[in-house]
Amino acid sequence: MTADDLNAPLGQHERKRRRKFPVPIPQVIAAALALFVGIFVAWAVIGDDPFGGEPIVAVPINLHADAAKRSNVAELPKTSAGTHIPNRYDGPAKGPMDATAPSSQAAARSSKTVTIIDGKTGARQEVAIPDGNDAKDHALPEQKFVEVTVRGPIPKIAADGTRPAEAFAIPVKPLPNRPDAPRVALIVGGLGISANATAAAISRLPGAVTLAFMPYGADVAHMAERARGEGHEILLQIPLEPFNYPDNDSGPQTLLTSLTPAQNLDRLHWLMARCQGYVGIAGAMGARFTASEQAFSPILQEIAKRGLIFVDDGSNPRSVAGRIAGADNLPFAKADMVLDSVASPAEIDHALGRLEMAAREHGIAVGVASALPVSIDHIAKWAKTAEDRGILLVPITAVALKAKQS
Repeated sequence: MTADDLNAPLGQHERKRRRKFPVPIPQVIAAALALFVGIFVAWAVIGDDPFGGEPIVAVPINLHADAAKRSNVAELPKTSAGTHIPNRYDGPAKGPMDATAPSSQAAARSSKTVTIIDGKTGARQEVAIPDGNDAKDHALPEQKFVEVTVRGPIPKIAADGTRPAEAFAIPVKPLPNRPDAPRVALIVGGLGISANATAAAISRLPGAVTLAFMPYGADVAHMAERARGEGHEILLQIPLEPFNYPDNDSGPQTLLTSLTPAQNLDRLHWLMARCQGYVGIAGAMGARFTASEQAFSPILQEIAKRGLIFVDDGSNPRSVAGRIAGADNLPFAKADMVLDSVASPAEIDHALGRLEMAAREHGIAVGVASALPVSIDHIAKWAKTAEDRGILLVPITAVALKAKQS
């Protein structure tokens, strides 16, 4: 310390004070957040968007466009051989596809492409629409079962009266010398979301096992067509309202008891357009919806109108599906048991044994399971030896269509 420091008057060299903001920073941040929330709430209230921002697309279709203007057209996927003779409860007789079916170039010249965009995933699906009288003469087998709607292509009964459930049914070959052998129909559901689980079910399970697809997978249409190509009948699973909805949400476009019939039918058409070639519809969850005759009846009537079957998983004892189906002449099947309600190897084996006993007692039994690795593994093992035990494994149309005829 120098002498000058001792003699200098105090207070002559004050330290500079830090500049203070008139408003505390936390209050500024809180005000900004409040402003953002206010703008968002105002937009949600004032904005008229019933789809909540979900992307949609409207595609104009001119079925009578000049053939000279048509180009870059894709055709519908071809149906695998041996699935095309209708009007039999156990499916059509085996046989190759019609030899007169056109080549891909000929089909392209007689159709127009519509791109269906999945509003949730953005996935694109090219669908060929028949164009004019020329397309009627050269249409692929699936096209006569397709109706184009604002929601996309959905099933319909063909002009000759053939139903999709009959046309896409897989033939049943009776056991040698056992025409009255007990029959078991197995359905594995929840497919189309996990690519690995779907691939395992398609490749490991025999063709007589029916595969049910959820409508949400980005590639569900391709996977469903692959399953058909491997000889499986396929079902479309549609989400139905459970009792504790929306805490237990069954997925986008769920059919709800609070909606009008027109709103639920619009959702049903959206779901139906996710893939093609299925023989029928199965519910996903839906204890509240399947117990409501007022809500469920228009849906089952539409399924019957489309020439499909309906499968009840049997999980809801209050379901009115069977009674409505009988009144609407809708081919119907109900599962006798869920095979993997306890997903352990021992319990699944026990459930398969009980299902086999039910088939021997009643002539036929239906079991459902999820696409769990353990379920696929044990169902595949059971199916390998079922014929040796005198059990005939059949697709679901062998149950539903036979019940309708009888």
